[in-house]
Amino acid sequence: MNAPTSLKTNFKQYLEKTKVKGAAVPAGLQELLLAVADTCNTLSHEVAQGALIGLLGSAGTGNVQGEVQQKLDVIANDLLIDGVQTCKSLAGLASEEMELPLPVQGIGDYLLLFDPLDGSSNIDVNVSIGTIFSVLKKQEPKAPLQTSDFLLSGRHQVAAGYVVYGPQTTMALTLGDGVVMFTLNKVTGEFILIKHAVEISHSTKEFAINMSNMRHWAEPVRRYVEECLAGTSGERDKDFNMRWIASMVADVHRVLSRGGIFMYPWDQREPHKPGKLRLMYEANPMSFLVEQAGGASTNGKELIMDLVPTELHERVSVMLGSKEEIDRLRHYHA
Repeated sequence: MNAPTSLKTNFKQYLEKTKVKGAAVPAGLQELLLAVADTCNTLSHEVAQGALIGLLGSAGTGNVQGEVQQKLDVIANDLLIDGVQTCKSLAGLASEEMELPLPVQGIGDYLLLFDPLDGSSNIDVNVSIGTIFSVLKKQEPKAPLQTSDFLLSGRHQVAAGYVVYGPQTTMALTLGDGVVMFTLNKVTGEFILIKHAVEISHSTKEFAINMSNMRHWAEPVRRYVEECLAGTSGERDKDFNMRWIASMVADVHRVLSRGGIFMYPWDQREPHKPGKLRLMYEANPMSFLVEQAGGASTNGKELIMDLVPTELHERVSVMLGSKEEIDRLRHYHA
């Protein structure tokens, strides 16, 4: 990806000047991504205020998956809808918090999917949370919006990214030609380019998983983790560190920043479900970013980006990060 080199380049300038595989970023896609970034700027302020403006705690409602919504879940969802629905390039949007897609007033052919506030169960304990987004192209632009328009594999994504609300508010983005990162300047309200060509090392000594669930995992995942825990005395002949934030956006940000592997595998407590995370709102955009940074992602048997969804809120087992580790996991599952 050919991009501006100045660290003072803001997000708007980046989109205007960068070339993706030799072509300019379409104006409609620029419009949509800028609207998402502006909304995340607002949301960053809301998250930072938290208890000061009464935004912590449960909203007393549930989302389409039956999960308890936090107040900020609802606010983030509403802010994103309001922030993008006037984009002329947008044909419709879908959210993890809504049962059905939402048509918009735009006349374009872009589709936006988002998890408005990933890791929201961590809000009250002040752990980093974030927004994840994915952009698709509607295959039949002139036809009325249908749920089936969104049911495309991750290979159809034209853009994906996340914004993590931590000590800094940082955005990672891919347009299908590498990964770049921006940090929010809270004085000017601009996202400033800080990293070009983000790369994940092929090998690692760090893994992220919820170890309390080990007894519920399938044998290939248990085998992999047990080998990591054995360290230099085991088959891997190296010591691993374990990290687990319980916020996917924060865990994946660490993987993109310094390598490693993140796992949220299938477990036998809900054997009828293929996994816990959502394919369309979490797994696909994160897999796109990870692949573009030189890593890989899998549900164990298949590459996540190759999966063709059959429903809007489909769940999936997720293992992503350093390619060498993902290849090993795929071998164990095979």
